[in-house]
Amino acid sequence: MAAGSRGPRPLVLGLLLCALNPPVSQGGKLLLVPVDGSHWLSMLGVVRQLHQRGHDIVVLAHEASVHIKEGALYTLKRYPVPFRREDVEEAFIRLGHGVFEKEPLLQRVVKTYKKVKEDSALLLSACSHLLHNKELMASLAESNFDAVLTDPFLPCGPIVALYLALPAVFFLNALPCGLDFQGTQCPNPPSYVPRALSLNSDHMTFLPRVKNMLIFLSESFLCNVVYSPYGPLASEVLQKDVTVQDLMGSASLWLLRSDFVKDYSRPIMPNMVFVGGINCASKNPLSKVCI
Repeated sequence: MAAGSRGPRPLVLGLLLCALNPPVSQGGKLLLVPVDGSHWLSMLGVVRQLHQRGHDIVVLAHEASVHIKEGALYTLKRYPVPFRREDVEEAFIRLGHGVFEKEPLLQRVVKTYKKVKEDSALLLSACSHLLHNKELMASLAESNFDAVLTDPFLPCGPIVALYLALPAVFFLNALPCGLDFQGTQCPNPPSYVPRALSLNSDHMTFLPRVKNMLIFLSESFLCNVVYSPYGPLASEVLQKDVTVQDLMGSASLWLLRSDFVKDYSRPIMPNMVFVGGINCASKNPLSKVCI
């Protein structure tokens, strides 16, 4: 059963200003449920600012995490999973190589489907082992956190927040298949909004719109493979019917690392805040390879 319901705490408002202004409240206790890889590396700047403002941060990560390690900014709680760190590293390497492969659209979709199916099994396994770790979940419920900060790229963080009856703050760039649009209930018509990786401009004629729609349909198919198991998992843990859209719509606050300088303009809701420059605080000259 979920812990007793608690309303939003001052920490939720504090997260809005964590990288910009002095704190507006005393330090709170924050549970961080990150996603390994570049998602975690992008979140470190926020973690550093929260730590400097006196917040107590607890990070949840499985034992096979590659980039999430012990640190002075937070307390790390690990939990066991039935796979190795080498399996996660291999998945990252395959993902990196796949970005530079140039293949026909249909062949790319088939290859992506196979890879997504393999990798999503690891991610789902990690989430399931966290949620079914009764000792750890009981410990979290007794820790009196104020909020959950999570990357909803994987819906495990939102499930944890709902289980603990805590406000959730989503920190992300974007979600596949327009799940962020569904979660925020913002319009995203495929006839007018270019899909990611389509290379379409925002002035599409008939054929680009057909291509856009085909990509939209293929995204929905791929995302069903990745995300559909989280609905039944959440329903089991929360003991009520929950859909993936319910999980994506559970955020009290959305911190979006996107920016209209590089992304298309879009409608937003009052609880959506753009922090696109947050990862540009530490600047280094480009290497000669990039020039």
